[in-house]
Amino acid sequence: MSHSIVWSLVLALHILCIVVWIGGAVYATAILRPSLSLLDNTQRNSVHLQTLGRFFKMLTHVIPTALITGWLLILHEGGFAHVPWTTNAMQGLGVIMALLFVRIVSGPYQKARRAIRPQPATFDSIRSQILIIVAMGVLAVLVAAMGHPFV
Repeated sequence: MSHSIVWSLVLALHILCIVVWIGGAVYATAILRPSLSLLDNTQRNSVHLQTLGRFFKMLTHVIPTALITGWLLILHEGGFAHVPWTTNAMQGLGVIMALLFVRIVSGPYQKARRAIRPQPATFDSIRSQILIIVAMGVLAVLVAAMGHPFV
């Protein structure tokens, strides 16, 4: 396999991870949550927890893969000192997003999982933090587009 094909595949994997991460977060906040209002509280909590559980389990693989492939691409471009500010901004946003994910999973999500009757405020906390991740992800995509101007 050619050297450039390998790096194209690394970039493709990186982009796919970002799509799953941000797309899933948009789905969880903009589509799933409003749709759950059609269910009674017990069903709503169960579906919400099961869906978030599956999504978060997937993200435990997707997020490290996104970060590692991003760092590999930086190293391929000559290292952290040789990449444009946009790449460093993407990296910073990605690390903050990953830390927010850990905060959600270890905080309000665990609280909701352990509760006999999870409170709506717990799900609101999860949603608001996921919305921050979405905003940062959109900003990272905009920064990525700025880093590759068209000639």
